[in-house]
Amino acid sequence: MSFTGDLEHLSIVDVIQLLHATRKSGTLTVRGRKGESQLVFSGGYIISANHFDNSVRIGNILVEAGVISREVLDRALLEQQRAGEGRKPLVATLLEWGSVRKEDAYRGLEALIELTVVEILTLRRGTFDLDVNRVTVSDEYRYFPEKLHEEITLHTENVLMDALRIYDEKKRDGLLVEEEFAVGAPDLAGDETGDFSISADDLGLGALERIERKIPQVFLGLEDRSPSIQRTIQELGADLSDKEQEELFAFLGRLGNTAPAGGAPTLSAILFSPDDLFSYCVTTVCRQAGISVVTTSEEQDLAPLAEQLSSRGGQTTLILDSPASPGFPLPAEDAARLLRRGREHHPRLALIQLASPLEPAFALQALKDGAVAVFPRPVRDASGDTFLEDTLRLLDALPLYLRRRGSDGGEAALAQLGKAFMELRALREPPGIAQALLGTVAGTFERALTLIVREGELVVERSIGMGGDRAAGTPSSLGTRIPLDRPSVLRDAIEKRAAFYGETDDEIVKGHLFPTIGAPLHPTVILLPLVCGGKVIALIYGDFGHRGVAPVRTELLELVAGEAGLVLETALYRRKRERTVPEGTASDR
Repeated sequence: MSFTGDLEHLSIVDVIQLLHATRKSGTLTVRGRKGESQLVFSGGYIISANHFDNSVRIGNILVEAGVISREVLDRALLEQQRAGEGRKPLVATLLEWGSVRKEDAYRGLEALIELTVVEILTLRRGTFDLDVNRVTVSDEYRYFPEKLHEEITLHTENVLMDALRIYDEKKRDGLLVEEEFAVGAPDLAGDETGDFSISADDLGLGALERIERKIPQVFLGLEDRSPSIQRTIQELGADLSDKEQEELFAFLGRLGNTAPAGGAPTLSAILFSPDDLFSYCVTTVCRQAGISVVTTSEEQDLAPLAEQLSSRGGQTTLILDSPASPGFPLPAEDAARLLRRGREHHPRLALIQLASPLEPAFALQALKDGAVAVFPRPVRDASGDTFLEDTLRLLDALPLYLRRRGSDGGEAALAQLGKAFMELRALREPPGIAQALLGTVAGTFERALTLIVREGELVVERSIGMGGDRAAGTPSSLGTRIPLDRPSVLRDAIEKRAAFYGETDDEIVKGHLFPTIGAPLHPTVILLPLVCGGKVIALIYGDFGHRGVAPVRTELLELVAGEAGLVLETALYRRKRERTVPEGTASDR
């Protein structure tokens, strides 16, 4: 398994987009409380799916759509049963018989995949893993490219967007279980004062048009149903003795959950290792400590994973396995290069290097190259009889170290958070609230500006640190209009109502925003949505200007943005009530 992790910190939408961007092939298995579902990828494109519900299969979908009759389906299934292990996939059989047109099979497959993705979207907790080496046909309804004469592929992003649309429609129509979803923004329109709207004068920024929420921000859902620890150890630890397997199982089973209560993990880690058993053990002990871990054995995954996890806030650590570990794909000199490149391209990540006791020079060089710590990685040849004992010591120490690092330096950031909250709560006028959020972002980034959301475009409004005295700011409108008619990181932040933080080479940003404000030295930016009344009314943009990238507590900035939205809603509600109270009765209220 070359790519594994938890859905609590890396949503299935992010996982699918990563697999598409890195052109992965293999079977993605997602496990939750209801069971497990699979999506099959070929070169980053989705080619098949397996819904956890046995009634949701391609044959039944084609019958319900009127493409084929039940008799044709039964005859095709009987043909597969007679063929035994050499049977062809159902869709391939129907295509060869001429019973279904390719475009109809395409639409049926698309419906199956969309239904599977919609079901996965309801998962609040669960695990995922991508197996790039093994594709197993588990029943007669699934098909895979190695047995299909005419491969049918679906564009991943289109399928994902359609699935998200269906997800939203089902939620709107009450067809999904209500407790699986987050509570939305307060419904101000249902107040006794009548319809609630935000006017241009309310914000002091410009005319604001209504933007429908298309993609839910938070997917709540079902509890994870992980496979048995003991069974997994037996499968992955075949080279361990029975006694060692029992000791490892006892260690993992008695740890318990030491994670702090409440919310998804704010600490995350990326483990680069080809050792499936070691990856599983690290993931297990870190999960029990409230740390989300994504594992991969392919170098090309590291950059997109770092961007995705870092953009969600909290501290992310990159853990690089020892070149002496079993199956490590790189020689020592390339492993050292990997660490240096990680330090250069992702300066906000903490880097931990694992090193064998037999490679002290490599360990010392890792510290010189920017690793915050080097942990001894037990290797069977070097440790001998103490191999498992040494491994358990590492598994015991690693999550403790990660949690300790995550708590360092938090007091100052929390103090700044408290100050920002107090300032926001003292404000009563909407224009001052939006400006205060802009100032908070400017306190961390060299440059910041407000992008007003209109229908189909953004308008560059107020700014700080751009083309003028930073202390005074540049309050006048810049007036630049940025289109939202094409996919972009800007549109994603609005539709998902979620902050973005990381490097971007987005063509809309480079082609419409940077020509106005000038490109920053480093392409690391933040986009912070200001949400009011259930929709994004503005984006606060920030970058480091001509400074280098510095660590950012993005989760604290998101908290401030959320508070700003609540204070803004309260201010607008108060103004609405004052406008509807008859003269002479205000003092009675």
